[in-house]
Amino acid sequence: MGAEFVDFDPVSETITVRFNAPDSFITGRGGVQGGLVAGFLDEAMGWAHVQATAGKEAPLNLEISMTLLKLIPAGPLVGKGRVVRRGRRVIFLEGELWDESGATLYARSTSTAIPTPLPGSES
Repeated sequence: MGAEFVDFDPVSETITVRFNAPDSFITGRGGVQGGLVAGFLDEAMGWAHVQATAGKEAPLNLEISMTLLKLIPAGPLVGKGRVVRRGRRVIFLEGELWDESGATLYARSTSTAIPTPLPGSES
């Protein structure tokens, strides 16, 4: 999805990533296609868990819910992903997609996932 890491706050287990929605992602309605929006949010939520576990685990989604709040234009976007709660068997994540300035919230998501070891990790 072309995510570019910006920051990770280990206290709140929140990651900030940048995305660029190219013109090829835009539908006839003039906004980013919904499945691609879900992909942006999934990346942000997933990388929050990966960072929170120091690269030892990645989430395997059981369920993702997404709410589109506004038509999402081409161009730069900022994703925020956060670990809400992490257990041994289940993880709860949430994500948001903003405009570059952080003034407009375009979409929100939640995910319930299973923690799985990343290949090569020692989990």
